[in-house]
This record gives sequence, structure tokens and C-alpha cells, in this order.
Amino acid sequence: MSPVLSSLRTTAAHGVPRTSPGARVGALVAGAALVASTGCGMSSELRAEMPTDINVTSPMMQEAQPLPSAYTCEADGEPVSPPLSWSGLPDDVGSIALVMDDPGAAVVFWMVYDLDPQLVELRQNTVPGNAKLGQNTFGDSAYGAPCPEEGDVHEYRFTVYALDGTLDLPEGAALSLTLDGIAEQAVARGTLVTSSE
Repeated sequence: MSPVLSSLRTTAAHGVPRTSPGARVGALVAGAALVASTGCGMSSELRAEMPTDINVTSPMMQEAQPLPSAYTCEADGEPVSPPLSWSGLPDDVGSIALVMDDPGAAVVFWMVYDLDPQLVELRQNTVPGNAKLGQNTFGDSAYGAPCPEEGDVHEYRFTVYALDGTLDLPEGAALSLTLDGIAEQAVARGTLVTSSE
């Protein structure tokens, strides 16, 4: 299974207790390893060949640097979703999907899909009207700010997927459905990785 999607689909299949979004869940990590080893019923050859040519950047975040507090539960006031930009999509893309997750905890914080393939960015705390927000691990169709415990190291991945069509799912679709749709239609991806400290 794709390194980016394996733990996510495990979470969607088995659920996660309603703890703080940054909490590590040992059973989910073990489950992710199992799913990764069994392949989840998807072609590992196709996944291995998926280009990673999409360049994901942000004016407010840097690769391998801490996620700014404005995008966590440590924000002054209500946390907001970060701005993101991307380039290098292949030709004839049908739509774009965005997934923010913590691979170690197998938690999805943010799911946006059916983004216009002509779009090259998301502004801070905005999602275009024609795009859709799917459920995150906690059942919310919104950006879920991470809440890492002090001294607990996490990675936060922002992965942009180029899809060969649209997911044809309603607003607020279940996480398992959106992840399955992305896995079936993704033709390229790119990732920006930040950390909790």
C-alpha cells in the first residue's frame, strides 16, 4: 500500500477513539503495519510507479520544520488551516485532493477533494466553494488542528494528489470512501512534511 495512504485507510476502516488529534494510538499503528504488509487489495506496482513530481509549498510552513502554532490547538484564538501552493501536476488532471495526516498516529486531520485542476493554491483558512470537505478521523468535515503533547514528536504531512477524475462523493463523505476514491484515481502526488517540534 502507498506509504501515504496505508495508515490512513487503516484508520478509516477501524476507527479511532475520540482522543486529542495528536494522541498516538498503538493499535492503529499496529494495524497500519498489517495493512501495509497485506497490500490492502490494491496494486502495489501501480502505487510504486505513481510519480511524486508535484511540488507542495507554503508561505507559512517549511519542510521538516515545526508546524506553526496558528495551525495547532496552541493557536491564539481559533486555529486555522494553513495556506498551500502546488505545481508540477501532470496534464489532463480531472481534480485535486488534499490530505493532511499524522502517519505515526494514523490520524487524518484534513480532507479536501474535487478541487479544480486549474487551482494552484489554497489560501489560509479557505476552501473554494466548488471543492468539498470530507470527514477527518474524528468525523468532522473541517480542518482538525493537531494537539501534540509536549515533547511528543509527530510528523504532519500535507499531500496533494492529482486524480484522473472527480470523486463524485457528497460534501462530508466518510473518510473510508474518500481515501478509497483517492487510491483508485491518483496519478501523481507531492508532499510537504512538517513536525510538532
